[in-house]
Amino acid sequence: MGEKHNETPMASAKDDWRVCRAPAVDVDALWRELCMDARRAVSDEPELEVLLTDVILRQPDLAGALAVRMARKLARADMSREELSPLLAGVLRREPRLVQSAARDLRAIQTRDPACDSPLEPLLYFKGFLAITTYRVAHHLWGRGRKPLALYFQSLCSEIFAVDIHPAARIGNGVLLDHATSVVVGETAVVEDDVSILHEVTLGGTGKQRGLRHPVIRSGVLIGAGAKILGRVVIGEGAQIGAGSVVLQDVPPHKSVAGVPAVLLGESRAYNPALEMNQWFGEKL
Repeated sequence: MGEKHNETPMASAKDDWRVCRAPAVDVDALWRELCMDARRAVSDEPELEVLLTDVILRQPDLAGALAVRMARKLARADMSREELSPLLAGVLRREPRLVQSAARDLRAIQTRDPACDSPLEPLLYFKGFLAITTYRVAHHLWGRGRKPLALYFQSLCSEIFAVDIHPAARIGNGVLLDHATSVVVGETAVVEDDVSILHEVTLGGTGKQRGLRHPVIRSGVLIGAGAKILGRVVIGEGAQIGAGSVVLQDVPPHKSVAGVPAVLLGESRAYNPALEMNQWFGEKL
């Protein structure tokens, strides 16, 4: 299941998984930008030289930087940084799709978050990016049949970043977890490309039944802080979910819903709310 997603994302209609839409990112160009920003940051803040040299300036590529940054964050007594770094680097270098996904996520954050001035910032500091990158490694391991290690990374992600994403969930590219605290994504959830999710969002089930029991989030959806989407409901492309809402039914494409339980309010304010990040539902800002 997981490996199929990595090779042909969003390919099977019966799996509620559509064709990949997020545009590819020039990873080499992004890496050069990260190095330039890191050198500038060292010049501005010499106290950060050790961190920036270790994570960026000493690394040959983005895969190496991701591995070191994640290892620094995820290391525990159970598995040291010296064990984690080569493990993570090996996975990332064998699977360039994971690096491409991370690059798309970095660009998505830089484009949508007005508090982000450089892709270096989420790579170093934004736990939403670090959490979803940890999920991507766990998802890859899950698809390879290495479920105990995948669950170990899920546990670390929950403990360290307060983000709990089951490694079997399917998540596309260009995804922004803004602030990210208390985001929960269940085992059979599907999140397509170019989705923005704020903190305290749950993509959950409605009980203990098995099978496809978690939501499907189509491309371009914006999910406001604290929203709970429960059951195998489909949130249509370009829909907007209001903060604090409880969604128990399908939401048509390009519609806005809010409330407990959520009710239809009308058209989304933007064709792709996830890209606009405009959560206002009134007539004027």
